[in-house]
Amino acid sequence: MDTLKARDAQDVEEVVRAAIANEQPLEIVGHGTKRRVGQPMATNAVLDLSALNAVVAYEPNELIITVQAGAPLADVLSLIDSKNQQFAFEPMNTALLLGTVETEGTVGGMIAAGLAGPRRIKSGGARDHLLGANAVSGFGESFKAGGKVVKNVTGYDLCKLLAGSWGTLAVSTEVTLKVTPRPECERTLLLRGLGDVAANKAMTAAMGSPYDVSGAAHLPGSALRTAGGALGDLAQPDQALTLLRLEGITSSASHRAESLRRMLASYGNAELITDDTSAALWCAVRDVEPFAASGPRALWPVWRIVCPPASGGAFGEALQRESGGEVIYDWGGGLIWAALPPAADAHAKALRQRVDKVGGHATLIRAGEDVRAAVDVFPPQPAGLAALGQRVKHSFDPRNVLNRGRLSRGPAV
Repeated sequence: MDTLKARDAQDVEEVVRAAIANEQPLEIVGHGTKRRVGQPMATNAVLDLSALNAVVAYEPNELIITVQAGAPLADVLSLIDSKNQQFAFEPMNTALLLGTVETEGTVGGMIAAGLAGPRRIKSGGARDHLLGANAVSGFGESFKAGGKVVKNVTGYDLCKLLAGSWGTLAVSTEVTLKVTPRPECERTLLLRGLGDVAANKAMTAAMGSPYDVSGAAHLPGSALRTAGGALGDLAQPDQALTLLRLEGITSSASHRAESLRRMLASYGNAELITDDTSAALWCAVRDVEPFAASGPRALWPVWRIVCPPASGGAFGEALQRESGGEVIYDWGGGLIWAALPPAADAHAKALRQRVDKVGGHATLIRAGEDVRAAVDVFPPQPAGLAALGQRVKHSFDPRNVLNRGRLSRGPAV
């Protein structure tokens, strides 16, 4: 496979133009940490952006950072952490789940995947923090979208389309992101032994309270049997954990945690977890550590299911009962990670029939290439929405040279 390593945006333009002229689709990679997500792509040329790795500008007082798309995410996170700042949407590190090299990937990959962590319920997703982008379209032309200030008025906010597009619309070369101050402290309330539906009700009550909850997750006992790290330190045999996070200045977070503890007294006596231990717990939830590719469920396909939060508990219970699988709940029940026993179609048909009934959607995040070739990895779309997506794709990449076939098993266009 030919690997073409771009040194700058001009190189990217030239590679894309050559791909158009030769009718050769390109696979776009940074560190390649998420190459195992999506439909298998038929291409023998790779556009490597890892050399575009500079921090262009960082203005802590203005709460913005501009970096090239190939910048290592770990380095950028370390830089903003040194100024007590963070990306509020908590970008997911997929290394454990996918079994890739132990790296958090690049900033461009973070935007292309758009996988937000537990604070999504409060702070929004990656697209909500993307202020601007420089990119190269499927025409081989550079363009700019958005701006470099938090409040910018630049017409259509096209850069938002790049978030979650998995590199199928354009090749990002530079992005500007909003950062936020890191909370002074965090407190997590831990409830033990709740069933999925009861935990769903407790999380719903907490999220509807005035106490500004920034994380609400539930891990059934079955998903914790082999848990290590921070989760393993707290886990007890077959006992579920329900986690509720509060952040802010110390006096406020502590007061809100105590008030929420009293409000949820009917669900049990909540334990209080503080600061570093709390942070480690939420990293484990964010990265779905119990379903790590190095663990006993390494061969199990893993689905990412988004559904109405109030339906999450009942949906997850039924899914476990019918499939023999295991689940983890995040976003107060609105996000379910499901590890299901191996099957030729990864249980796709039955799962999606059930998801459709509650008005949700499911994405196959981890599976072997043969399974991903046999099923729709991303949710099939209604005809009208699919047609709209094709028009958007054609507007950015009419020859379909960028990550061709990654999102759909449909015929190449």
